[in-house]
Amino acid sequence: MTMQAAPRLCPLRLDTRQADFEARFQARLHWSSAQDDAIQARVKGIVERVRRDGDQALLELTRELDGLHAQDMSQLEIAPAQLQAAFEGLPLAQKTALQTAAERVRHYHEAQRQACGLSWSYVQDDGTRLGQKVTPLDRVGVYVPGGLAAYPSSVIMNAIPAQVAGVGEVVMVVPTPQGAKNALVLAAAHVCGVHRVFTIGGAQAIAALAYGTSTVPRVDKITGPGNAYVASAKRQVFGQVGIDMIAGPSEILVLADGSTPADWVAMDLFSQAEHDALAQSILLCPDLDYMDCVLAAMERLLPEMPRADIIVKSINDRGALIHTSSMLQACEISNRVAPEHLEVSSKSPNEWEPHLKHAGAIFLGAYTSESLGDYCAGPNHVLPTSGTARFSSPLGVYDFQKRTSLIEVSQAGAQTLGAVASVLAHGEGLSAHARAAEMRLLSVRSALSAEELARLGQ
Repeated sequence: MTMQAAPRLCPLRLDTRQADFEARFQARLHWSSAQDDAIQARVKGIVERVRRDGDQALLELTRELDGLHAQDMSQLEIAPAQLQAAFEGLPLAQKTALQTAAERVRHYHEAQRQACGLSWSYVQDDGTRLGQKVTPLDRVGVYVPGGLAAYPSSVIMNAIPAQVAGVGEVVMVVPTPQGAKNALVLAAAHVCGVHRVFTIGGAQAIAALAYGTSTVPRVDKITGPGNAYVASAKRQVFGQVGIDMIAGPSEILVLADGSTPADWVAMDLFSQAEHDALAQSILLCPDLDYMDCVLAAMERLLPEMPRADIIVKSINDRGALIHTSSMLQACEISNRVAPEHLEVSSKSPNEWEPHLKHAGAIFLGAYTSESLGDYCAGPNHVLPTSGTARFSSPLGVYDFQKRTSLIEVSQAGAQTLGAVASVLAHGEGLSAHARAAEMRLLSVRSALSAEELARLGQ
């Protein structure tokens, strides 16, 4: 019997001093978010089918795609009592872990709401009041992946900030292929106070949330990760509803000064590589000997990894170990990458943090493993990917709120603002705009006849 050779790690080694560094580095960073035409066409058909046929389409698609045979929609909804039963049936350690993680995430997002999620206004000297009214969305949909893997952490990270924001109703959808339900996911929904849960997934679930059916309520915004079909569906329904983001493959970038045990950094690189073959793990370090130690640790630890094949594919195809001239140069390169997860594995992380501008989340210090952020540190783990951290933010309370401007102009304020508006409106050729502002000017009103004032309700 021939033994299959173990997968071998061959990460790309780069040095910023190399003449071709820039070209090779950019080639390694490149990832196309373009969806396959066949996927887009398939998703379009699914979305239109659900929009047209509603519940009937959901029942048929759930049978076709998930192998779950339900006679009616009531069999695709999980009652709150079932969620509670799933929680109560967990081992004590899992119960405690869920509750602890949820409590920490809730505490962080409550602080976030206090910092940026409250209405405000101010009154100017002339009595004019200006401000912003912050109100929660009425209903949101949370997509939680199912099937090969279960993600109770996704429930926590999406449902809790919505709840803290004051969202009236949180609707969760989760695929359950062949009817297999994950107790941890259902228990997480119970702990997070999710209002309704449907066992539907894929593009059909996104369409149901976007347009509504007789059973699935239409939502205002959809959040949560998914596969290529889910991502394509979110693109296609955007505008009908809000979405959080279109996430690309997971990423980690580690800035290391050589002071952290090499095994720790090796495992942190693995933690993203094990997601899928397109995930990206990059090490930036000015210490060449330390980089060799990290690579040796990766090779030693790899056989212990159940997902070794995926890790190797990810590291070999998209990972890199990059020798930099200094930690400062590493920071500069990191800002160009704008990674999803950025670890500053240094004995003095706060020295480098001020130099870092673009990242979904920054993990400071040797003890701050990225995996702690995924589950229970407190900040949200739904983060911008593929360089979008240059202009995007982590999922937060603010994603489940909307802002309405408040304007209350006093009589005195109207005299100043009306004159300005009149000039600009005439300049744009919008006479009605100008007249509306001018009618409130005392200088204009004094010239009006008694009959005109009476007609104006004065």
